[in-house]
Amino acid sequence: MVIFSGAGMSAESGLKTFRDNGGLWENHRVEEVATPQAWASNPQLVLDFYNMRRSQLLKSEPNKAHEIIASWEDQFDLKVITQNIDNLHERAGSKDVLHLHGELLKVRSEEDPDRIYHWEEDLKLGDHCEKGTQLRPHVVWFGESVPMMAIAEKEVREADIFITIGTSLNVYPAASLVNCIAEHTQCYLIDPKIPRLNFPDKWTLIQDTAYKGLKQVGNLLKKEKETI
Repeated sequence: MVIFSGAGMSAESGLKTFRDNGGLWENHRVEEVATPQAWASNPQLVLDFYNMRRSQLLKSEPNKAHEIIASWEDQFDLKVITQNIDNLHERAGSKDVLHLHGELLKVRSEEDPDRIYHWEEDLKLGDHCEKGTQLRPHVVWFGESVPMMAIAEKEVREADIFITIGTSLNVYPAASLVNCIAEHTQCYLIDPKIPRLNFPDKWTLIQDTAYKGLKQVGNLLKKEKETI
């Protein structure tokens, strides 16, 4: 089983989503705070933005949907691929989580991306790695490559069950993962707003919140198992 989660997954924990907030993230346009150009032109604003988000995350808790997914590890060889930069999947108990877009509680060297550090405090200009270069959020910004895509594509190709939750499937290249799904894979989509895409007949579309949608999927999988 592969779970592919987006911002709607964490919305039930009180973390705001970009697409449901008037095209703004905490009153900022994405171009102002989540691009390499923003970092180059106004690094203080970028740091302030991610410091605020990090503070919010530390005050948030995993929700029931995160807990359902973690509980399924007893039944399935389960992998989570997430577009989210929070650690709520891990805090709920999920052990195999791949973060496509980085992690909010990590920072890295501006010049050496392999120098990565756990970080829970505010990040400031002048916070350097051992080599003396500025630390930046360990986040994949718009316009940057997604290093974990190849691994994610492999996991999706091997999935027997694929469940996407709380994502608009509009952010690329992450959204292209649905093109890697094998012919035999059972596919489910859970979202309060079903994306306007042409889904093949084998997809089960559930227009609901992450928690309620996962409960429905759980019941469907249970019924299927009982009929085998």
